[in-house]
Order: sequence, then C-alpha cells, then structure tokens
Amino acid sequence: MNSTNQFDIIIVGGGPIGLACALEAQKAGLQYCILEKGCLTNSLYNYPINMTFFSTSEKLEIGGIPFVSNNIKPTRPEALEYYRRVATSHKLNIHLQEEVTAIAAHNSKYQVVSNKQTYTATFVVIATGFYDIPVMMNIPGEDLSKVVHYYKDPHFYAMQKVLVVGANNSAVDAALETWRKGAEVTMVIRHEGIGKRVKYWVKPDIENRIKEGSITAYTNSSLVAIREKEVDIQTPNGLITIENDYVIAMTGYQPHCDFLQQVGVQLSQDEVLQPTYNPETMETNLPNIYLAGVVCGGMNTHVWFIENSREHAILIMQSIKKKLFP
Repeated sequence: MNSTNQFDIIIVGGGPIGLACALEAQKAGLQYCILEKGCLTNSLYNYPINMTFFSTSEKLEIGGIPFVSNNIKPTRPEALEYYRRVATSHKLNIHLQEEVTAIAAHNSKYQVVSNKQTYTATFVVIATGFYDIPVMMNIPGEDLSKVVHYYKDPHFYAMQKVLVVGANNSAVDAALETWRKGAEVTMVIRHEGIGKRVKYWVKPDIENRIKEGSITAYTNSSLVAIREKEVDIQTPNGLITIENDYVIAMTGYQPHCDFLQQVGVQLSQDEVLQPTYNPETMETNLPNIYLAGVVCGGMNTHVWFIENSREHAILIMQSIKKKLFP
C-alpha cells in the first residue's frame, strides 16, 4: 500500500469493471487503488442467491484470466468466486467498505475524499455501476417494511401472498422462484406482457405459468397503493384491491447521478441523464476523470454489461499511458 495516499490512479468502485481497470493499471506498472463502498463486487453480492447469468463465462472474464464454470451459463456463486480469486491472486490494492464522498481538483491533480481518509491522484476512474439506487414507484405505502426493491431468496416468501412489480429478468426470477416455494404470486406489469430482454430459457416458463393461471398477471396495469394487508392495482378494467403480505418491487435501478453531478461530470438534459465522455478514451468533460462500465449509460442501464464494458479498462489505460508517456 502507498502510505502517503498518493496514487497515479484512483478507481471508484470494486465491481468487475473496476477490477478490470486495476488489472490494466497493474500491467502498466502504475500506482493505483480501488475504493469500494461495500464488499468485493458488491452489486453481484446483492444479486438473487440463485441467479444465473445471461452471459457465458468467457464473456465475464476480465484481464484475460480464464473463468471456468460448471455450467454453460455461470451462476452468482461462481462469479463471486471468480472475481474474488482474481482480486486475491493478483493482490489487487483494494480498500473495501470505504465510500467515496467527494472528488475535487487540487493542484493539477484530484483529491478523492472517502468516509475514512483523503487521497491524491492524477487520474480518477469512476466505475460505480447502477445497482445501489432503486427506481422508486412513489406511491403510498412504498416505505412499509413489507416492500423490498432487492430480492435475495425465495424461502422467506413461502405460503405468503406475494406481489411482484415488473416484467424483466429480476421480476420474472422472483415470481417463478417464490411460486415454486409455495407463495401465491401476482404480477403487476406496466406493459403488454413479459419483457423482451428476459432470458430466453426462462421466458416460456413464466408465460406458461401465467397462461395456466398458476401465477396471476395484470398487464397494462400499475400498483397505486400499498397497505399492511392489501394493495390497490389500477387495471384496464378499473381499480382492484387484493390481499397481500409482501411486495417485491423489481422496478429497476439507476446510477448515482447526483454524485456524478457533484463531481462535475456533465449529464444530458433529458430523462436519460447520459454522462459526457469520449467513447474512444472514456474520458469525461473533466480532464483525467474517466468513466467505466454501466455508469456510462445513464438511466439506460441495459446498454452496458460486463461483456461489452470490460473493454473500457483497456481504452482508459491506453489514454492514460499516452498522457504519462507521450
């Protein structure tokens, strides 16, 4: 560790893309440090316990390090094990449970302030992902303890009346898994049906469960109020009230746009809140501050994934090396 807290590069975020950036910095012989506010690959850790990735294992690899899986589509535990082994075997310099609270220009460099200490770096890479801030429904009762925006394990919901909001992968997984553990499951879907991006091996399963009546689905509908033992749903046929024990609101997540704005990264003026960056170098409107990973998409969180954003690490390091070694 650099005892003076001065580095060539500070990487904000210890997810797969943050780790990929660290691997590239290490290859280049640069002094770097990853600051991660939670555990290693915090977002992946908070994924559902039984989650299976859409991607194959080779598409989740970083730094050219092989990811060997027992399955065609790797599982969450396999991914956690892979990224942990990458971090430990390469002795990556990562500070866990340390949240970055501010980044500011200071004497031609940047001061990066965390909840524990202050660092100085010439370059900063922001790879903070999007999984930490749920998209809220902003309806009465959303703050009740029976409502969750993160789904982990189905057993908890056995023999309960469960409402799942949403129709994409996370919602479909929650609906199917809780139903298989004995929950009475109802889905509220804003659009016509199950989302087009749902994993191809899961989509027929959920559609058949709905068709046979095992899972009730209200399409073109919205949840409008939540109470301790019931919920109100606005449907095309009018407002209905059903009994309910728990609400699993899989309404999506968003990047920490407020943090980007606080740092000074320009965002588009529309609802996408697209950060400004050069796609050839990943450098933002702020000199020597880069973006990597899904944070680049703003509210379009389905644009960037591990497999297509791991290249960001290479682009960033090429740009940094050109600046350091012209």
